[in-house]
Amino acid sequence: MTDVRVVDYGPQWRDDFARLNLEWLERWFSVEPIDEAVLGDPETHILDDGGLILMAVTDDDTAIGTVALKHHGDGVYELTKMAVEPGHRGSGIGRALLVAAIDCYRTLDGNRLFLESNAKLETALRMYESGGFQHRPAPPSPYARADVYMEWSPEP
Repeated sequence: MTDVRVVDYGPQWRDDFARLNLEWLERWFSVEPIDEAVLGDPETHILDDGGLILMAVTDDDTAIGTVALKHHGDGVYELTKMAVEPGHRGSGIGRALLVAAIDCYRTLDGNRLFLESNAKLETALRMYESGGFQHRPAPPSPYARADVYMEWSPEP
């Protein structure tokens, strides 16, 4: 396998950010209006509000994974839009993206990191749990598919 590194989002990866996320959304669910808005303009919907996007790229700068931290204000961040290209799943790229996102969150003066997911995504849920996310009662969600809500707790 080629070397993979996690880097900050740049405009050259805009189409890849959408492509990677559309693949899993269309495979497991359907693309919702909120997905279309965020994937169509991540700069406005994630970056401009103090969030960030990370990309997993190969040594030739091919994007094969992504994750975002969306800032909701008052130090609240959402881990969102995590995706790994199908041919690279199971190789630790998702874990590397998760660790990098949590490391970035730690530098942001945040007071809560949460994610929303779906019970169908068992492998992803196990990864989130092993990364320190704990299941919590779900508040209302903008996503019809969301039936899992988790918050990250730093290790004691």
